[in-house]
Amino acid sequence: MTTTAQAERPAVRKSTHGAARGPRRRTGRVRRVGLPYLLLLPALLLELLVHLVPMVIGIVMSFKELTQFYIRDWGAAPWSALDNYRVSVDFDAPVGEALLHSFLVTIAFTLLSVGLCWLIGTAAAVFMQDTFRGRGLLRALFLVPYALPVYAAVITWVFMFQHDNGLVNHVLHDQLGLTDKPSFWLIGDNSFFALLTVSVWKGWPFAFLIVMAGLQNIPGELYEAAALDGAGVWQRIRRITLPSLRPVNQVLVLVLFLWTFNDFNTPFVLFGRTAPEAADLISVHIYQASFVTWNFGTGSAMSVLLLLFLLLVTGGYLALTSRGRRKAS
Repeated sequence: MTTTAQAERPAVRKSTHGAARGPRRRTGRVRRVGLPYLLLLPALLLELLVHLVPMVIGIVMSFKELTQFYIRDWGAAPWSALDNYRVSVDFDAPVGEALLHSFLVTIAFTLLSVGLCWLIGTAAAVFMQDTFRGRGLLRALFLVPYALPVYAAVITWVFMFQHDNGLVNHVLHDQLGLTDKPSFWLIGDNSFFALLTVSVWKGWPFAFLIVMAGLQNIPGELYEAAALDGAGVWQRIRRITLPSLRPVNQVLVLVLFLWTFNDFNTPFVLFGRTAPEAADLISVHIYQASFVTWNFGTGSAMSVLLLLFLLLVTGGYLALTSRGRRKAS
């Protein structure tokens, strides 16, 4: 019996040691799982303070009759229910008609800017795939517009677009003789093309950088096999490059669309507080409706409508692209 009792003692100790090890393992597992969320907590709190809280306040303001008379105590402004939204979408009234015009101008500007940025950036990235002398220097020069601060770059373009002594008129009129007289680029209908030029010049290096990174993942053997089969340059681009870049282009186009549609710095620095009618982007229009006419309720309602439109476009775009990926797979 003594021998039996002594034989059972190690088993009891072993089971006790295993029971103690179990909580330690669970504690270590909880720490490993919870550590990433703990590290993300400061970023989440900053996101809440910087973006979500102002967004909620803006939504609340859109339901108030908030004008300059209630700036000191905006919480005391009377509720207007959906009146601000009705005024914004009443396209027969001056406010709604101006907002619709600004929306259409922004749509045309965004489509042209995104298309040109993608086209120029993709062409430059494909061209830079070949090895030649000075490629590194050209890559660095191509990224200069993207690396420059927005205000410094746009102010430089303001001087270049000057009517009397600007570089653009000097080249087009004095040097090349393409125009009968110097053009006004910062007022009138030409302001749309001036804004488009600055936007494309500033945005295409980002497309170039993203597409160039995507091209690194395409195996070189595909191009070698296509060349052996007699495929030309355009056939290789059409059959290999563009299909392989489809996932990259889907994200790139969406990011460029959101950035360009919400761009405020470029038109504000280029034209000032009041943009010409031909270049009246919706971001500047909402700013004017809020801080020039002092009707913050209507301006907040326009901002909420813009947010809903962008959410709708983003959701539809993601649904279409995900459906296309399922069909391709």
